Amino acid sequence: MTYEVKDIKLAPQGKRMIDWAERHMPVLAEIRRELSKKKPLKGMRVGAALHTEAKTAVLVQTLVAAGAKVAITSCNPLSTRDEVAAALAKEGVEVYAWRGETSREYYANLNHVLDIKPDVLVDDGADLISLVHSKRTELLKRVQGASEETTTGVNRLRMMAADGALKFPVIAVNDSPA
Repeated sequence: MTYEVKDIKLAPQGKRMIDWAERHMPVLAEIRRELSKKKPLKGMRVGAALHTEAKTAVLVQTLVAAGAKVAITSCNPLSTRDEVAAALAKEGVEVYAWRGETSREYYANLNHVLDIKPDVLVDDGADLISLVHSKRTELLKRVQGASEETTTGVNRLRMMAADGALKFPVIAVNDSPA
């Protein structure tokens, strides 16, 4: 298991938090049950930079159940729930996140996620996508696409696209109809 979290002993608390979130996300739980039978993401690698908390963990577990290998880091050094990061790590997810990471640690963790050579990126703030386009350009041929959650990230990516610099498609989640 490859992970860097604050304290793996927090995993039982994190599992309880994830279980609670899942009970309140019945649609995603049902999607997970269906995807776990068919494994449509088998062999796919997903790199994620998201708020590492219970609801996000349910999404990560769903991707894993669908057959994907997932590596996740936080998109914000102050938003990680250490208990949840530990629980995901205990389940075998590559997690590189802890509350209060320094700027240097934050960027190292983004790079750890990119080290799995992801096929797809799930981003919040566009830092992963920007890193692939600037310092990890060897991954441009591998990444098939991405999603970006925030308006700020989408604005960054629209500027890249206008300059012809965006090299793969990105779904702007905030622009999706509810």
